[in-house]
Amino acid sequence: MRRPYKRQEDHLRLAIRLTPNAGRDALEGLEENADGEVYLRARVTSVPEKGKANKALIALLAKTLGVSKSSISIVSGETARQKILRIDGDPEDLEKRIDGLSAG
Repeated sequence: MRRPYKRQEDHLRLAIRLTPNAGRDALEGLEENADGEVYLRARVTSVPEKGKANKALIALLAKTLGVSKSSISIVSGETARQKILRIDGDPEDLEKRIDGLSAG
């Protein structure tokens, strides 16, 4: 299966499909959409208003990947379920951590 990220020189671009207003905060493995694009599925308990769900997503990812919240930013999809995030850091290290999440 393809990966939900693209490696750049000093960061990764990660494709996420976010479900706000969920029962718990969790990363739930990979999903492929009709166009064949692969996303990492995420759920957060926050509501999708005033950026609350996006903030919760960034906090969840930062905690799970062991990076600072300030190293994660939303490149596109601010108000959509499907988002592209930029995660600053060593791309190889980040790839290993994300592959570890999606292996389950």
